[in-house]
Amino acid sequence: MATLPTAGAARTGNNIFLRAVAGLSLLCGWTAAAMILSAVFITCQMIFVRFVLGVSTIWQTEAVIYLVVGATLLGLPYVQLMRGHVNVDLLPIWTKGWMRRALAFLVIGASIVIIGLMAFYAYEMWHFAWKRGWRSETVWGVRLWIPYLALPIGFGLYLLQLCADLYAIAFGIERPFGMEDK
Repeated sequence: MATLPTAGAARTGNNIFLRAVAGLSLLCGWTAAAMILSAVFITCQMIFVRFVLGVSTIWQTEAVIYLVVGATLLGLPYVQLMRGHVNVDLLPIWTKGWMRRALAFLVIGASIVIIGLMAFYAYEMWHFAWKRGWRSETVWGVRLWIPYLALPIGFGLYLLQLCADLYAIAFGIERPFGMEDK
């Protein structure tokens, strides 16, 4: 019978590649947290300026939106590192041995393909915004390549974390789905 998956971060062992990717993912988590905290402070400042001082706001709403979306994208590799993404464990619990390992390769492989495509198109969108000098159509007129940069960085580092997870399973550093056969 299989044991239920253990909660916790991905294992890295003494592997320098896995430790480096885990460090990058951890940095992404801290950056995402700082971005969310900044968005909260800007929201409080916006409320104070609008409702206490009675002055209109120009940049705050747009900045909060970009910060929260950017934090979501930059937080992807950290959430993967911590095994925090939503998953359904029914098939991994039912399978064991080589079947569970094959299922892990199939799931992570499919995730790598999908996130790889998203990273490619995210880079393309960011590059168009940068090359063509796109700006938002607001009073603030932010250069869109700045907030769009979170797309290729977030998806690219998420892809890197997925590759590290696949590597860890392939070389026996991590158990498929964090489960052991009993």
